[in-house]
Amino acid sequence: MVKNRNIRGRSSRSSVCKAKKAASQIASSQDDTPPDDPAGCDVPADHPELRATGQGQLGFPDRVYLVASAVFQNNHLEKPAAHRLVNYGQERGIPLPEVIDEEMRRAAFELAFNTLKYQELLEDIMIDSCFYLSQPIPDDQMGLAAVMLYDFQDRKFLLRERQREEEVMQEVRDVENYLLRFKTKLVASLARCRIKHNLLSIECILPERVKMKQERSSTLPLYTWVNTLKSSPDEVQSVLKSSGFSQVKWIGQLEGQTFCKDPHCGDVLVFPGRLRPRLYSTKLLSDHRLVIQDKSCSLGPNIVCSVLPEEGDVLMVGCFSGLTVSHTASLIAEKHKANSNNQPTVYVCVSDRTVAQREDLQRAVSDMGCKNVEQIPAVFQSLDGADRRLQKVRVILLTPKCSVSAVSNPVEFILQENGDTDLLQDLSQGSIAQGKLEALVAQQKKDIGHALKFPKVLAVVYSTCSSYAEENEEVVSRALEQAKAHSEQEGEPKQANFRLSPSPFSSLGNAEGPEETDPLFILEPSDQSNGCFLAVLIREPEPVVKQTPQEVLARANAKGLLDKIGSNQPTRNQQHRHKNRMTKAAHARTPQPLHPASVQPRQQESKGINGATLSGRQEFTDRRQSSQGKPKALRLQARKNNVSSPVFTSEQESSCSSSSRPENSAPTKSIPSVFNTTTSSTTTITTITTLHPAPPPAARPRRVHQVVLKPVVFVLPPVHSPNFLPPQNSQAGFNPNFNYNKWRTPPQSLPLSRSSEGLSKETILKSQRLF
Repeated sequence: MVKNRNIRGRSSRSSVCKAKKAASQIASSQDDTPPDDPAGCDVPADHPELRATGQGQLGFPDRVYLVASAVFQNNHLEKPAAHRLVNYGQERGIPLPEVIDEEMRRAAFELAFNTLKYQELLEDIMIDSCFYLSQPIPDDQMGLAAVMLYDFQDRKFLLRERQREEEVMQEVRDVENYLLRFKTKLVASLARCRIKHNLLSIECILPERVKMKQERSSTLPLYTWVNTLKSSPDEVQSVLKSSGFSQVKWIGQLEGQTFCKDPHCGDVLVFPGRLRPRLYSTKLLSDHRLVIQDKSCSLGPNIVCSVLPEEGDVLMVGCFSGLTVSHTASLIAEKHKANSNNQPTVYVCVSDRTVAQREDLQRAVSDMGCKNVEQIPAVFQSLDGADRRLQKVRVILLTPKCSVSAVSNPVEFILQENGDTDLLQDLSQGSIAQGKLEALVAQQKKDIGHALKFPKVLAVVYSTCSSYAEENEEVVSRALEQAKAHSEQEGEPKQANFRLSPSPFSSLGNAEGPEETDPLFILEPSDQSNGCFLAVLIREPEPVVKQTPQEVLARANAKGLLDKIGSNQPTRNQQHRHKNRMTKAAHARTPQPLHPASVQPRQQESKGINGATLSGRQEFTDRRQSSQGKPKALRLQARKNNVSSPVFTSEQESSCSSSSRPENSAPTKSIPSVFNTTTSSTTTITTITTLHPAPPPAARPRRVHQVVLKPVVFVLPPVHSPNFLPPQNSQAGFNPNFNYNKWRTPPQSLPLSRSSEGLSKETILKSQRLF
């Protein structure tokens, strides 16, 4: 392709060449043979990328022209009435004629796309040659005339080669005859237009962006992926090497019959673009072991396979072909090959496809050997996490409709990936109309926003083939902001948010640049591949909060889980026991006389039961020592007066802690202690303290815990206890002044009796002399 600086550098020479060419074309207008280019002119020959669709022959079958005219009619540029030179009729959106052969369909769209690129030039030729005004062609067939005129000038106005078994369509033959009649005038008009616009070739009239894409499309390599359901990469490489192919290290070394591995996808093999017929001879393509598809369509399935957990399904939404679905399903099936009983399922939303397109998708999936694909004929916006089919979906592959502005061969890509053919007119001019771009962006935001609402989805892979930031970075960042705001508004946990995750691919060209840490994967269009954009949105993991042990205990105590363990406050059980003790102590402090004539003051109840117990033990020992040798009558009388008391408990200890008053005090209530004596050599002695009577059962608090003292066994010699007290005064208490440390010291006084009269002074003195 000649650049603009070359045009200015050789303006004088090109003017002479163009003048000679125009004169030659006009002079030979009477002949059926096309004019020859003068020697020395820089006018290029045929466009190989356009003529390849005709497979080396001049022209196409009638049906190809008819389909191309329908595509042009639906997508041509509609000019205002004041600037409209050629009227194509008012009808748009006409259905396309049925085409069984895929090659014919591709040729028809390529022909229509090229006609759209040169629409203004072709209209100038038809007006300048008076073809539009002089020929009786209806307006609704002017699209067919424009398509056939482009092909006519592209093959240098040579006659079309027809096949014997070719289907005849009368409207195509009529328009062809009109063009042949005006052949000379059409050639002259083309020459005048080239001189008028100072064009070395008609490609020079195209926008710079369109010319760049057209040049790249002619040098793009051929990308293929290995179907692991029918073969393996090693097996395919072995077949290729046995067929005469040699393997090189990288794409820049592709020459002749060579191939190499793609640097990003391990299952993708790259070949020179002209080796397509040679690959068919190996039967790898016909056996579906090797599949031809653009590289931008293989990146998404590889990312989905890398982020998919062991147990999880995939949901595919957007524009894609059956080949993309098959590639995704084959990679997932190979990854989970060991778990053959529970293979993940690939769900495909096909609500925007016709019945024929759904059948084609199912046929492609079946031919590839995929058995884990299921179609969902429902609108994506109507699906949610409650759908029973989507309960195990963990990854969503979203490839929405985009401008396809990063693709150098848009026609082939749109046809193969079920793209939007309404973009052909904009792509033919190198830019997308603002209204169409805004509509695409609005739908993309809607789709990605809905994808982030699935509660069980762990990752969303967003993929486009656009070079516009509005469809790429801005859509992703806006979706993340809206998802975060929605989760904060609804009070959802932090794990409801998503974040950008670095792509598993590594860009070799930016290995040392700052883009290495960029989570967005952007493949710029070049002569080695088409461009694409990829973003992986990962759900935020549950935050890990580091807390000190004191904070954990405090939070557990606040919830009542650990009953305030580790806190300075008393526990619930401790508070309950303390309350019971306080209640029983209050009952114990209440005066409850045992005899109407003896009342004991409150200050005598302040002594503990332990002191009384020890005093009783010492008095018993002293009495034993002093009672030896006494008459037997006294010993028998003391034995008759032995009394049994209730078992000593901890509750009684807390409620009854009192002792006897001094000798000179008034008769009061006392706490007697009763001990047993025996004349045998081995005697079991149990110290029992008689306490105040308990309150009535209705007023007594519930016993929480009781402690029973075990009896103590002492082996003592026979004890003779004198009978020095009257029978009515046999029960005696102990003086609280006795101390345990003075165990063998003679007693200082005798405790008071619990009887109403008490002991006389003479009796007390007598008892002291006995001990």
